[in-house]
Amino acid sequence: MEKYYLFHYQLHKTLESVLQFLPKNAKRQVSELLIVRDVTIKISKKRNTKHGDFVKKPNGPYQITINKTSNSYRFLITLLHELAHYDVCRKCAHYIKPHGKEWKFTFKKILLPFLNTKIFPEPICRLLANYMINPKASTDRDFHLAMALRKYDKQNLKKVVFELKNGQSFQIRNGRKFKKLAKRRKNYECEDLNSGKLYLFSPHIEVIPI
Repeated sequence: MEKYYLFHYQLHKTLESVLQFLPKNAKRQVSELLIVRDVTIKISKKRNTKHGDFVKKPNGPYQITINKTSNSYRFLITLLHELAHYDVCRKCAHYIKPHGKEWKFTFKKILLPFLNTKIFPEPICRLLANYMINPKASTDRDFHLAMALRKYDKQNLKKVVFELKNGQSFQIRNGRKFKKLAKRRKNYECEDLNSGKLYLFSPHIEVIPI
């Protein structure tokens, strides 16, 4: 009986913390997913290297951590991405690739019921449908989808490398300064203003223009 009350208390706290970040028309469906999954969800401060993650702790509990964001569409995609990891982990006892065929299949299955314009704006819905043909480890790897999602992020002084003009200088989060040069296939060649060395930057990396 104690475990029963503990589970429902944890579920209530999970729903309470998660639903506030979701698009209005997705809340009922997400609640239905969480009710049948024994996983803790924590909201984290923004991490520059990832939008969320899933771990199975040594003593058994499953935990999903998602970056706090005002972009409800990004939050929903990240949550479904991590719930797919949870489902795969519960089903597969042996080691598998984190974003292998098992995860791809499960992610598609979980996301499909949400893939409509009542939940996502039409441009995101269309790009997300294309992304789901062969989902990558992160939506950031799909340039067009990443740029469409960025429109719903809270506005700030940052820009992405793609938006800068060739020859424009910028600063990254550790203070290093660069100058944008030319495009090299999918990425942009940029010069370190201190050392003169050349580096490649993804087009949707956020930087501060200077």
